Amino acid sequence: MAVGIDIGSNSLRAVKIDCETLKKVKEYEKVVGTALELEKSKEIQPQAVENILLALKEAKERVGFNDKVKAVATAAFRKAKNGKEVIEKIEKESGIRVEIISSDEECFYSAKGVEYGLKQKNLPDQKFLLADIGGGSTELIFKHRDELVFRSFGVGIISAVEKYKDKDRLRFGLKKEMRPIKEFLNDLYELFSKPKVFVGTGGTPATVAALKLGMVYETYDSLKVSGTKISIEDIQKAYKQLLILTPQQRSKLVGVGREEAIMAGLIILEELMEIAGYKEMVVSDEGVREGVALELCNKNL
Repeated sequence: MAVGIDIGSNSLRAVKIDCETLKKVKEYEKVVGTALELEKSKEIQPQAVENILLALKEAKERVGFNDKVKAVATAAFRKAKNGKEVIEKIEKESGIRVEIISSDEECFYSAKGVEYGLKQKNLPDQKFLLADIGGGSTELIFKHRDELVFRSFGVGIISAVEKYKDKDRLRFGLKKEMRPIKEFLNDLYELFSKPKVFVGTGGTPATVAALKLGMVYETYDSLKVSGTKISIEDIQKAYKQLLILTPQQRSKLVGVGREEAIMAGLIILEELMEIAGYKEMVVSDEGVREGVALELCNKNL
């Protein structure tokens, strides 16, 4: 058994994988808001640290950390002035060693996790374009057999909410911020040709798929969400559906802590679909945490 933990810019996610069957045994996810106020203060806030410690305690109870465990931290920790200090506090109080990984390592783990998820669903896994939309960054990864081409962009759902105070500024600002993504994709398509499969991982694509399947946060089923195809129309429908709700009503659908960030995520996702030139996206609930657990399995074999 191997446990992978991903402390992201918005959520903490853990998964236990049986290394013999390569099946998920247990999983856990909680919004911790690591990147809240990071744009302004350049530091991870004390409340976020407490949220992370509580989530690790809950994950340990639900998932079980008796096996080989690896925890990684991503964009928010790379950006924060106090990232290393927070890691030391987490290790001291939880006993769990956390590694701040580079954007390259994050892309690698994300691609491995998604490839694993596609295989589980018998979907094409040898050539695809992957968008990993996080709280503090968005990673674009092109996979062709054993080759990976990737780049990390500083466009995240939490950072976007904190930078732009209303939805009109948000939409305009994100269009401007995402120009480098368009340039990167143009170069990628010219070199390798456009992949037929576009995959999305992260809370935003998963939320669109869940809403399409008629789920709310309490009835979320990762097995059903993974492999679901969503279109630009599905994203727009989800945006309109959530826009008319109060934050309290919205939290019932998407989870506490995602009420505002999800709106920015949907704008980023719609813009990505347009820029990348796809009519539909395959959603993968798998990502960095699965990639981390699978690496541990390989080391064990």
